[in-house]
Amino acid sequence: MDPLEDVLALLDTRSHLSSSLMAGGQWAIRFDAPSGVKFNAVRRGFCYLEVEGIGEPIALEAGDCYLLTQPRRFTLRSDPEAVAVDAEHIYAATENGIARAGDGDDSVLLVGGRFSFGDRARTLLLESLPPVIHVPAGTPQAETLQWALAQIDQELRRKPMASTLVAEHLAVVMLIHILRLHLARESNAASGWLAGLADPVVAAALTSMHHRPEHPWTVAELARAGAVSRSTLAARFKDTVGRGPLDYLARWRVELASRQLRQGTGTISAIARAVGYSSESALSTAFKRVTGTSPRDYRNACQTS
Repeated sequence: MDPLEDVLALLDTRSHLSSSLMAGGQWAIRFDAPSGVKFNAVRRGFCYLEVEGIGEPIALEAGDCYLLTQPRRFTLRSDPEAVAVDAEHIYAATENGIARAGDGDDSVLLVGGRFSFGDRARTLLLESLPPVIHVPAGTPQAETLQWALAQIDQELRRKPMASTLVAEHLAVVMLIHILRLHLARESNAASGWLAGLADPVVAAALTSMHHRPEHPWTVAELARAGAVSRSTLAARFKDTVGRGPLDYLARWRVELASRQLRQGTGTISAIARAVGYSSESALSTAFKRVTGTSPRDYRNACQTS
């Protein structure tokens, strides 16, 4: 697995599709801050997206898609003069999986949902993303998203066997393509492990650590993976990811240990050895530094929640 696959699998990434929205005429819908990560795609028509804390509205056209990565209130509207109503009133009248707003001419169609993650998602993934990722129509990624959306639409309308499961997996495909687009166009400005995947030298080191997290890596070994000097890797890794490679490795090992602790399998000593620590005390020291709690207390909290 590559680092992106690793993190998405570790976070137990799941998609939840919501009712489609059809609208026409003058309309506006105000949404509460979503739990998880919200996405919508415009299948036809035009509207504006306004997000709390973001200055200018984003114009959305047919073929556009967006991802809201932070819990902020947002509004979809036909035009700046439309008076917004709460989404709960619109979606309470959903029929056949479709909510309607405006005068009913159905000139606008949006398909959407949200992604949910495990409890470490904000630290591992979401903090490194901007609050809104807009994917405009016409980009290669948008074309792939449109294909996925068309398949989702067919699954939900025709309802063959396992249609909900297929549609939810296609939504995860959409998420991956949106993240790829973000990496491609924002790598110079972004920071964190996700941005590191856009740097071939840093990506080689990340891939090595994710492939064998239990290995006692040195900076020199990781530098050889990227065919650069030790000092070059250390500098590029710190500039891009925001911390040194061995600090990153320690934090990744803690994330792997966290998953095993949540699953309730294995002793803490066995988990420590599996993720690259020589003893339970060595894991406990690293675990508490990263999470603020001990492995034993973390496991107990997960079992009682």
